[in-house]
Amino acid sequence: MDRRRVGITGLGPVSCVGSGVDAFWSSLLEGTSGLGPIGAFDASGFASKLAGTVEGIDAKSFVPKSYRKATKVMARDAELAVAAAKLASDDAGLRTRGSEDGDAGFEIVPERTGCQIGAGLIAAEANELTRALVNSLDDDGKWDVQRWGTAEGGAQGMNNLPPLWMLKYLPNMLACHVTIIHGCEGPSNTILAAESSGLLSLGEGARVIERDDADISIVGGAESKLNLMGLMRLELLKRLAATGDATDGSRVVKPYDADAGGTLLAEGGGILIIEEMAHARARGVRVYAEVAGFGASQSDLRGETGLELAIESALRDAGATAADIDAIFPTGLGLPAADAHELGAFKTVFGDRLGEIPVVSLAPTIGDAMAGQGGLMTAAAALAVHHQTLPARIHAGTPAAGIDAGAGGSRDAALGNVLVCTTALGGQNAAAVLRRAT
Repeated sequence: MDRRRVGITGLGPVSCVGSGVDAFWSSLLEGTSGLGPIGAFDASGFASKLAGTVEGIDAKSFVPKSYRKATKVMARDAELAVAAAKLASDDAGLRTRGSEDGDAGFEIVPERTGCQIGAGLIAAEANELTRALVNSLDDDGKWDVQRWGTAEGGAQGMNNLPPLWMLKYLPNMLACHVTIIHGCEGPSNTILAAESSGLLSLGEGARVIERDDADISIVGGAESKLNLMGLMRLELLKRLAATGDATDGSRVVKPYDADAGGTLLAEGGGILIIEEMAHARARGVRVYAEVAGFGASQSDLRGETGLELAIESALRDAGATAADIDAIFPTGLGLPAADAHELGAFKTVFGDRLGEIPVVSLAPTIGDAMAGQGGLMTAAAALAVHHQTLPARIHAGTPAAGIDAGAGGSRDAALGNVLVCTTALGGQNAAAVLRRAT
């Protein structure tokens, strides 16, 4: 039996440059960056003071009235995922358990609808932790593990954490909320692999449809590290650029530039609806692009191998060769070690032709949204294929020789096959070939 084909029928981008298809795509065409001063908390003590913040997202606006109480136990990551999933569902013209009475749309079959969402390690909110920690200090004002505990002699500091605290911060709560809201009863999974999470979830969802375990899947990822713990962790890992007094993050992130100083954090969610092609055609929905091939791999500890294996696997899966790729949407974080890994893989796969292929990094535009990055990149690539248009590219530096990744305006382009690929903090790599729908 021929393999079931998979298309992208709904997009739900939630980003610092806009949420929803129209706002997101317009910003990409205009070359607008959403990287600016952090306003969610006082970041003056950090070297990296700029980030990409999502504005105007209230989870209550994206769930049915009967579910609004549950938003009280949603971490920011879950809020982004829920909003993005609703946008994607509406964009695909679906009617789900999350629709209100009177809403039009195609009624999903719950047991034939899956959900695979990429997530990160969610940091607890500082005010919730400090409420418990303040009750766990010794006479010298230092944190005491015995006072934190509830055993004999303990001060039961941990009991000052809010009720259902654990359920708020489990990474699988993103997919949990989305499946409950929309009534997805097919295969469900959560993947934690930093920047590769969303693209790996796309591949997982595509495989579920290909093997006939579902007709529709909600896929992608979401994450917010715009908090004290998230920013500190990434700064200690030396992945973030020192920003000084700068206020424009688009001048800081410089993909494939030997003098790049690091990337900038962001929050965001990229959730997509993917669907078996015949199923999509039968209900007359628009197909942005076909997910023609997928591949994944793991780099070694030095990061010197891996991405090229994922790309080559995706090309084989798509029945394509390197000569068939018309554009590349890579991670391109402006982090020298990660960028060198990507560049080496591209040179291995594409050889001298690399300089002829437009490379579109979204990092100077939306920053590094971690688990949300792959879904946002895929949404941008799918829109490019659908409109046969490359978005504008922001770049304040000079990319390495041999790669077409410099600044430029949006332009029409013949895009038959586009490669989306990600590397990640933990060494996971993912690649997908998106093909113009026929």
